[in-house]
Amino acid sequence: MRHTISVFVTNEFGVLSRISGLFSGRGFNIESLTVAETMDPEISRMTIITRGNDKILEQITKQLNKLISVIKVHDFTNEKHIERELAMIKVSHKTENRAEILSIVEIFRGRILDISPKSYTIEITGACEKIEAITEILRPFGIKEIARTGSLVIGRSPK
Repeated sequence: MRHTISVFVTNEFGVLSRISGLFSGRGFNIESLTVAETMDPEISRMTIITRGNDKILEQITKQLNKLISVIKVHDFTNEKHIERELAMIKVSHKTENRAEILSIVEIFRGRILDISPKSYTIEITGACEKIEAITEILRPFGIKEIARTGSLVIGRSPK
């Protein structure tokens, strides 16, 4: 099962290493990890995407809560939330397929960040599935490079 976890931690060295160690020690791979300061520069928010057994993940959550540098752990797995990712994709272009690539970017509500004689660099934001969909559509044109941020998540407000 896919798990989406948000961890608020004190913004200090070694925290990321201790948290990733908990996951690897239990045999969990971290598929996506995003870390940044919150509005308070002394606190960082980590968004972790992983897959695995619910019982083991419950143990990891309990272990996380025991770490001194962890302020709060929130599992969004079974809650309504908004999840987004940013990707930059460098794709080859030739004169005959420029219009088609630009059309694809427009359909996906992306932006062209850079144009060179042989490539476009495209910015796309959205759910992981959206990033994967545009990547598959652009693959036949020749993707030179992809850079992805990893997922960010925030809970939905009650209606």
